[in-house]
Amino acid sequence: MTGLVSYAGYDIIDVERLGHAYPPAQEQAVWYQHLFQHERGRECLDLHRRELCRILWAQWSPGWAFDDATFERTAASFDNPDFVDVVIHSYRFGFGLAEGDPAFAGLEGRLRDKPPINVPAITLDGTQDPLKPGGTAGHSKMFKARHEHRIVECGHNLPWEAPQKFADAVLTVKGWGV
Repeated sequence: MTGLVSYAGYDIIDVERLGHAYPPAQEQAVWYQHLFQHERGRECLDLHRRELCRILWAQWSPGWAFDDATFERTAASFDNPDFVDVVIHSYRFGFGLAEGDPAFAGLEGRLRDKPPINVPAITLDGTQDPLKPGGTAGHSKMFKARHEHRIVECGHNLPWEAPQKFADAVLTVKGWGV
């Protein structure tokens, strides 16, 4: 069985595109990504990982009233000794400022060519997601098999904010008999 449920559409990192400016409203929403390009950002994440991540959760999902217990269940993962290195490397790689794993160079080359998605898919956008202003309906041309695009009243953390809508998308793709 093969299918895809994707939050934020066709979301393959476009390193070349990230090297150029976005409109100011979107640049403002991704301030932390720029911070992480510097050692100051690594230090901030290392010293203040819970506070920083809590700010990001609130920013990304402005309508989600998560409680301390919910946050702390996830925040325990921030204590992983590799957390800071993995986060910083991921953001630096996305901006073309860190090397990828040579073992995946072939796959990265294929992704750089922006291949179409050839399996049935449902893409989801949150109406309050500041990281994808205007949504991703325009990505539909990248989906070559059966495809539906759905809008959900939520922020960036759709599986937590609207779990029934997310599960429904998964069950729909499964029901397509792929």
